[in-house]
This record gives sequence, C-alpha cells and structure tokens, in this order.
Amino acid sequence: MIPKEMLPRDMRAVEIARPGGPEVLKPVVRPVPAPKANEILIKVAGAGVNRPDVLQRSGNYPVPPDASDLPGLEVAGEVVATGSSARTYKPGDKVCALVHGGGYAEYCVAPEVTALPVPKGWSLTEAASLPETFFTVWGNVYDRARLAPGESLLVQGGTSGIGVSAIQMAKATGNRVFATAGSDEKCAACVRLGADKAINYKTQDFAAEIKAATGGKGVDVILDMVGGDYVPKELKSLADDGRLVFIAFLRGHKSELDINEVMRRRLTISGSTLRPRPVEFKGGIAKSLREKIWPLIDAGKIKPAIYKTFPLGEAAEAHRLMESSQHIGKIVLTV
Repeated sequence: MIPKEMLPRDMRAVEIARPGGPEVLKPVVRPVPAPKANEILIKVAGAGVNRPDVLQRSGNYPVPPDASDLPGLEVAGEVVATGSSARTYKPGDKVCALVHGGGYAEYCVAPEVTALPVPKGWSLTEAASLPETFFTVWGNVYDRARLAPGESLLVQGGTSGIGVSAIQMAKATGNRVFATAGSDEKCAACVRLGADKAINYKTQDFAAEIKAATGGKGVDVILDMVGGDYVPKELKSLADDGRLVFIAFLRGHKSELDINEVMRRRLTISGSTLRPRPVEFKGGIAKSLREKIWPLIDAGKIKPAIYKTFPLGEAAEAHRLMESSQHIGKIVLTV
C-alpha cells in the first residue's frame, strides 16, 4: 500500500503516437492520474490487450471525449488511493477493473463500480485478463440474448479472448457450448476449455455441423464477432426463437438478411458496444458478475486462459501477436 501523499508525480505509460501499425506505440512519461470522487486509483500489475486497443491504435476506434487517450480497457493491481465518494474499496485491496482507457500505464483510475475483487487463487496478471471480456460476454450473451440454463450457445472465434471467456462462462452456467476456430489445434483448445464440439471453419461448414450436432434444431444463441457473409449461415444455425448478437464484424458490417426467415422463425438479432455505455450500466454488469460468475471462478469452474504476457514496454509486440491471430486465449501486459 502506498500512502496517498507518497504517490509519485509521474509514471511510465505507452501512448499511441499517431494512427498506424504496432510501431506507433511509444513509451512515455505521464502524470499519475488523480481519482475523481467516485473513482479509485490502481497501481497496475497487469493490463489486458484487446481487439479494441488494436482498432484504436490503427485509427478505427475513436476515443470517447471523456476517456484517456492511452490504450487499455482492463487492469488488475492494488488500490493506492480513493476518491471522496468511494466506499467499497480501500488502499491495499487487490482488484481487477474495467476502465475507460488508460490501462497501458503504471497507474490507472477506474470507476469504483466497475472494479471487482481478484478471484481466489488468481494472480494479478491472471486477473487482468478478466474484465473486458467478461463484461462483454455477460452484457451480450446473458443480458441481451438471455441465455438460460440448459440452452445452447455457438461462439464464433472460440480461441479469441472473448471466445475463451464465453466458452468457460457458458459451460459453468449449465449450457451446451459450440465454438468455431481456424485450425484443428485451436478446435482442440476450445474443447479443453469446455466446448462440447468445436468446428474448424476453414475445413467444415459450421451451419451444417451445428444442424447435425443438434438433431436439426439449431442453437439458441450465437455470439458473433465476424459478421459479413457469416450472417445468412448463422440464421440457418439458429433454433426457432433463437437469438443472434453481434459484438464485432471482422468480415464486414454489411450482409444479406432473409427477413422472411426472421419473421417465420421468430428470430432476434441484436448487438452492442460496451465502451460508450454509461458507468452506471457497466456497474450493473459488475454487480451481476460478482453475484453470478465470481462464485463459479472461486469454485474453480472457470480458469485463467492467458496465452502470453509481455512487459509494458513491449506493447508493440503484444499487438503484433494480437493481429496475427495465432494466440489461443488472452494477451496481457505486465507492469
């Protein structure tokens, strides 16, 4: 624990010098941020690397006006100072948190309501892999798509950070889980994480495989980060009253849509982005995760899924790995 009056004035951080490739991520010295009334200041031990960081770096993800220009949407570490209205955490507490940018740094502020205790037995580096993907999965799969116990879920991109989180969460909440991935090795990893069946989308037709595996019924929910030409096949992969929820569109944001199929089979199509939502909304997700998912993590039903860590100063290498799509699981920067 660092007494507030002994906090350093400056910190190491990594900024985006200009839009471009990984090489534009540059080490800098910045002032240590001060927490606002409802915020906590975290001495960062680990910061997760996520696809939005890459999009922000390349100039394709505008930073909200009230957010830090530094990349990084999730951190874990020790609380070292609190705002005047913060009541849940105190200096010395170990937390992980969803943040509004600023994670690629030695210190980062977080709204207190978006912080969660580090799960039992997890290191701070491991805990840094949790918030962004778990908030995203809960908000879309459970809140928007209303996945219920006993229903089935198809996760597109099963070995991405989102994918490994969604597979484990859905398995732990009593669901049948399917996943797609781009190699037999990645498919095997999905099964190890809890998927009942993994489909190599490069060599297999995932719509046909899903129909065969479900006796022609289809799945209840699809979590999609692909979009584009996947959408018509995804509608065919859904059960009647099925729900398709978008969180990204790696194959394009436009697609053909058979409205008759949507009407006839009562399908629901939805989607969301997390970063622009109000702090209060994100705090509601944190509350749900604390109540519903954290006990499953503490019970060992959900485990860390980190592929590789990099020191903060090697953020560019972490982004190169992210863009290669060779990773199976999360990438984390250590501070």
